[in-house]
Amino acid sequence: EEADWPLLQLRRRYQTEHSRHSTSRRAYLPRPKKRRFCCKISRGSRGRRMLRKGGNTTAINSAGRRKLHTTFEDGGEMVEEYDLQTNELLVRKRRSKTVLGAHGPWEYLVGDAEQPSFSGLGGPEIKESSLNPVFSRKDAAHAFQWRVRNLTYPKEVYSVQLDAAERKITIRTSNKKYFKRFSLPEMDALGLALEEEAMSWTYANNTLIITYTKPNAVLLAERSDAEATSKVRAQEEGDVDCKQQ
Repeated sequence: EEADWPLLQLRRRYQTEHSRHSTSRRAYLPRPKKRRFCCKISRGSRGRRMLRKGGNTTAINSAGRRKLHTTFEDGGEMVEEYDLQTNELLVRKRRSKTVLGAHGPWEYLVGDAEQPSFSGLGGPEIKESSLNPVFSRKDAAHAFQWRVRNLTYPKEVYSVQLDAAERKITIRTSNKKYFKRFSLPEMDALGLALEEEAMSWTYANNTLIITYTKPNAVLLAERSDAEATSKVRAQEEGDVDCKQQ
């Protein structure tokens, strides 16, 4: 038994070392990562612009509004108008160039679109009826908000649905008199998933109102956007030279 004692000690030491090594290997094995649809905004990306990213912006103060004009390398452009007193966003519209290089129509993201008018050869000017439904967007501080005016049907006729896969909100009526599908450009720019719980809608006074609560990532990006906007040197109306930043 005395002769076997050193051998027994070596065996116990081997078992102890082997056990520690196995535990160590298990502790350092990488854990599988969970798949997520959207990624978080890192601190370094909070300062990025949402819709003006990659563009050159100029500013001018005119008629009580601060007007920003952003141009992009692909020929696209965006125009924004803010109230000088409250800094409220009044208008945001953008357009891109067609395949042939011509300017496409303006897409209004915020504010009321200008109603087009047509006139024949020497005839009177023809405008769209003011009784037609009018779709527009005007945001609140903590929510995106869209309105459709001149809808005279009962409330039970309307259906508002959010399609997370298509990343769009759809408005339709059961009598098939109105249909509209639209996206959320800011959510797309930040790569954020749309959530059903964030959307709500109501109907009153012939107006359908859709509200989508802004996530914290959008609020942070808007704050950063406002700081970047304040650094753009704005010229007063009548100035000639205007350098892009």
